[in-house]
Formats: sequence, structure tokens, C-alpha cells
Amino acid sequence: MVFREHHRPPTKGCFVNGLLSRVGVRSVSVALLIAGVAGGAYLGRDHEPQRLSTRVSVSAAQVDVDDMQLLKLRQRDHVAARAWQRQAEGDAAEKASAEAKTAATKAHDLDTKMAEEKKAAAERKKLESGGPVPYTGPIPASCNEYSGSRKIGCALMLDAGFGLDQFPCLDKLWKKESGWNYRAENRSSGAYGIPQALPGKKMASAGADWQTNPATQIKWGLGYIEGRYDTPCKAWTHSENVGSY
Repeated sequence: MVFREHHRPPTKGCFVNGLLSRVGVRSVSVALLIAGVAGGAYLGRDHEPQRLSTRVSVSAAQVDVDDMQLLKLRQRDHVAARAWQRQAEGDAAEKASAEAKTAATKAHDLDTKMAEEKKAAAERKKLESGGPVPYTGPIPASCNEYSGSRKIGCALMLDAGFGLDQFPCLDKLWKKESGWNYRAENRSSGAYGIPQALPGKKMASAGADWQTNPATQIKWGLGYIEGRYDTPCKAWTHSENVGSY
């Protein structure tokens, strides 16, 4: 006889325990899944600050480089500006020095000119107040019709070997040049005396008293005419044609 084992239906307690076991497994699985996600999220969050820190470090280094370049540019501009300023100051100083030197030279020249004019005026005043040196030489009777410097000129012309017929030419020539005034002076050219010697000091070759002695001036003038024109009439002709002799 075969005895069959009869299975008794599960009790209420067994059913509950099985259900709890299945729920427990699932809960554990879910918990593990959540933990994994959370761990990944945590790990992700942990890596993000590291990446952010790296980017910040790179950015800070770039800022330092830019600041250094900007500083170098400003330093270069500053050096260039100072160099330009020094050059400008040097040019200004050189220009001011040149202008000051020019002004000083002009002032010196003006002072010298004024001193010379003052001296010349004093000498003219002295000459005017002192009068001419008197002529003590012989006067031919043929010259008595003239007076003053003209009379002296006639006598000296004859003494130099010219004929009396030359005196009218000499008379007109020196009337035109100076009016026979031994103090006649051309302020623009510097010509002086009866023959209007240019410059007047040329007449010093005829005598040291050339400024005040009509005879000294006439002797020099007759020598000039003879050496250049041969006769007073030829000198007068040249003066008429050209305007001077």
C-alpha cells in the first residue's frame, strides 16, 4: 500500500513570512539602487568642484598674464612719453638759448652802433664849434674872385699843375658833391668832406687833420681826380653822365 503524503495547506504564518521575505528582497534591491544613484550623484558633485576649481585656476593665471602684459604696455608708453618730453624740453631749451644768443648779439650790435653814432656826433659838434683849420698858403691873384674853400681850391689846383680853365669844372663838380663844405657828410654812404671821399678817412693819406682842414681835403681830391680822370673837366663830364665820379 502506498501511502501518499498529504500536503497540508500552508498556514497563515507561513504565507506572511514569505511575503515579508519577498518584500525585504525588493526593499534591499531598491535601497541598493538608490544608494548607487546617490553615490553617483555624490561622486559627480565631488568631481564638479574639482573641475570648477581647475577652471578658476586657469582663469586666474590668464588674468595674471593679461595684467602683466597691460603693465608692460603702460610701462613702455610711460618710457616713450618721458623720452618725448625730454626731447621736447631739450629742443625748447636749445631754441630759447639760440633766441637769447641772437637777442644778445642784436643788443650788442645796437649798443655798438649807438656808441659809434654818439662818438661821431660828439666829433661833429667839436668840429663845428672849432671851425676849419686856417689856410696859410699863397693865393694867386687869379683866384681872388673866389672866397672861402673855393679860393683855397683854386690856389691848390694851380699849384697841382692844372690850368685855370679847369677850375670852372672843379667848381661845378664840388658844388654838386658837397657845396664846398668841409663838414659835408652823407649819412647813408659815409662819404665826407669837400670831395666826398668814401670813406672819409681815405683823406688821412693827405693829412691827419682831414676832418677839419679844407686844404687837406682839396689836396686829396685833386690827387684822386688826376689819378682817375686826368683833369677836373673830365671828372665833371663823367659825373654828368653817370651821376658820380
